[in-house]
Amino acid sequence: MSSSNKHVVPEAKEAMNRFKMEAANEVGVNLKQGYNGDLTSKQAGSIGGQMVKKMIEAYENSMK
Repeated sequence: MSSSNKHVVPEAKEAMNRFKMEAANEVGVNLKQGYNGDLTSKQAGSIGGQMVKKMIEAYENSMK
């Protein structure tokens, strides 16, 4: 079975990595470059939640 997780915009990968590192820093999770499989579910969820929060804020601000 092959993976269907293909990047629609490959150039965005580095920007998303920077965004993830910024969100992790904001919630106090220490991410390292590369594999972070040692994170707890709570830590990973807090990073993802912060990313979603920031995306919603950016969208709401663009509507003003």
